[in-house]
Amino acid sequence: MRAALSPLLILLAAGCDEVVVEVPFERGAQPVYTAEPPITRRLTYDQYVHTLDDLFGEGLVIPPSLEPDSRVSGLYAVGASVTSISALGVERYESAAFDVAEQVLADPERRLRLGTCSPAEGRDDACAEEWLGTIGPAAWRRPLTTEETERLVGIAGAAADTLGSFDDGFSYALAALLQSPWFLFRPEVGVVGDDGLLRYDAWELATRLSYFLWDGPPDAELRVAAADGTLLTDEVVAAQIDRMLADDRARRGLRAFVADMLHLAELDVLTKDPTIFVYMSEGLGASAREQTLLDAEALVFADDGDVRTLLTNTETHLDRTLAALYDVPAPAREGFGATTLGESGGRRGFLGQVSFLALQSHPTSTSVTLRGKFIREVLLCQNLPTPPAGLNTAIPEASEELPTMRERVARHLEDPSCAGCHQVMDPIGLGLENFDGLGRWRNEENDTPIDPTGDLDGDDFADAWALARAVAVHDDFGPCLNRTLFRYATGRAEADAEQPLVDWHADGLKEAEYRLQFLMRDIAAGPAFRLVGSVE
Repeated sequence: MRAALSPLLILLAAGCDEVVVEVPFERGAQPVYTAEPPITRRLTYDQYVHTLDDLFGEGLVIPPSLEPDSRVSGLYAVGASVTSISALGVERYESAAFDVAEQVLADPERRLRLGTCSPAEGRDDACAEEWLGTIGPAAWRRPLTTEETERLVGIAGAAADTLGSFDDGFSYALAALLQSPWFLFRPEVGVVGDDGLLRYDAWELATRLSYFLWDGPPDAELRVAAADGTLLTDEVVAAQIDRMLADDRARRGLRAFVADMLHLAELDVLTKDPTIFVYMSEGLGASAREQTLLDAEALVFADDGDVRTLLTNTETHLDRTLAALYDVPAPAREGFGATTLGESGGRRGFLGQVSFLALQSHPTSTSVTLRGKFIREVLLCQNLPTPPAGLNTAIPEASEELPTMRERVARHLEDPSCAGCHQVMDPIGLGLENFDGLGRWRNEENDTPIDPTGDLDGDDFADAWALARAVAVHDDFGPCLNRTLFRYATGRAEADAEQPLVDWHADGLKEAEYRLQFLMRDIAAGPAFRLVGSVE
């Protein structure tokens, strides 16, 4: 699978460092692929919001809680394929559907997205059918059958007869459309193609592409390509992928992936003791998330750069809240502005940001375990054993004898029942101890200098600055990112038989100098994204 090639030297911009990485091979032929059975995915909360935004325009008031998203195999995107809707969730989606319908019908601009006919005051089946013919295929990501259209027109008409108003009657049809399983879920079945292979049909593929690259529904152009069947050709798929990545909605799609991978939704409930962390504020979590997402957008779309520099980049985006916490001048009076952090500040890349440092800490202190665990499991995709039930994993409290976390961890690791797991997590987290539990820089803990030295799988680091480089060039980082994106795109963990294909995509990412746009194209055009296996 790997053909020999003269070593290719890639320069990774890493602050003041110049890290040279050898790529001693090029990607070989695509391996034989055995497709996996189809799945059905529920829209995540963000996808639900994005879908309504694209259908009716942004600014709708949508309940902040519907059916909770679940993280499976590290991602909400995978959890969406194994979760359903509870009885309470059904009630919430019903209420939200009627609320949205009322807002749409009350807004002249949103009404135009339904159709151009002017309905009669009471029942008007012809206009209802026109509106459903416009919004129905967009909402359900496929054409409605004659029977489905007739049923929805009947709902609108019967309600209009009872209520004496076309709008009041049509709100029932629109609410029915928006609480249907065809709207809330993304069912996939597949169809046998001309080549005899079972593949996703054109409408299913359009939906897969749009929710992968845009985190929202197919637009009119994608639906046309699905309706005429041309989307099933290699040439049209490639052209649509390029078009979609050039669209602004691709930034929304990237943000959705980065937020899912890095657990940024948890910033919504960031909790810290304000008597200990005086820089804690109500809006800090939102600011921290936006910093990370803006950095990802700039690197992937503005620069089309090496994605590993997300861990080593000193160029970032800050607002006044974050600038105060980082003790640097704010680059903009309002909102976010681009700035460059100096090496003297000790922080760079994602591992120096509040979105990582504060989340992977306790409400009253840092946590070398949480920080090390996150790096191992999320950034390097390494499996760590679950601690035995009832095991006391608490690290000793600070004392005169054990003033810094390094001394307390050393005492903790003397317990053999703890050392097995913690010795692969805690030493990494110690490299980040110069950042307190909120992410503010400090040189001392309890009036004792902090020692941030350590090593990551044999790569020595002197401090957090060097640790960022060690993670970025780790052999597992690129393959881990590839595997996570593969799972995000397909909505499931990879099967054992798919590992050669996953490795093939990882080889391509490495050959493409770790440009994430390349990997997004590679997976979207690849067989795991377009072929489907039998359910038998």
